[in-house]
Amino acid sequence: MNESYARKQLVKFCSLLYDRELTVSAGGNMSIRLNAEEIVITPSGKNKGLLDEEELLIVSMDGEVLTEGKPSIETGMHLALYKKNQNTGAIVHCHPLNCVALTLKKKIRTDLTPEGVILLGDVPTVGYYTPGTDDLANAVASYADSNAILMERHGAVTQGKTIEDAYNRMEELEFQAKLQMLTGRCRSLPKDEVERLKRL
Repeated sequence: MNESYARKQLVKFCSLLYDRELTVSAGGNMSIRLNAEEIVITPSGKNKGLLDEEELLIVSMDGEVLTEGKPSIETGMHLALYKKNQNTGAIVHCHPLNCVALTLKKKIRTDLTPEGVILLGDVPTVGYYTPGTDDLANAVASYADSNAILMERHGAVTQGKTIEDAYNRMEELEFQAKLQMLTGRCRSLPKDEVERLKRL
């Protein structure tokens, strides 16, 4: 992907994530795969609603920082997912309120609505690990085939072929979490309908 275009896209969707309150202040991190060897990723400690294109960093798949600045503390997690899933072109990690709250209560259900089934599929939750550690990166990467992953007491990760795909999944994930928090115990879609939706 063209680097200039990737930077513009990343800033655009970071701003959307902030406006939708899917991330707050300096929380979260987002990246796009530029090619087989490099990604562009958000910097550490910067408000995601106020980013400039020039603040984004280029990092190699080996973890080498190729531009000035300090990359996100979760760069290792992003790289681990890219390495394990060649179809992933972009990753979004946020701390959406309802997603985090749900990890303290129960497993998220995505079979309450058709959109949850289609966009997300089954969403695993990994246990709590200190942010920025190899333990967290490895735990998340063990579910690299999942469209979305929750992290106990921490947040959520979504991935897609494009940053728009990853963004849409994060938005849908928070909607499903909020829906579950509001409805409590309720029936899922019928199993035959879930299987039909998965085939779409």
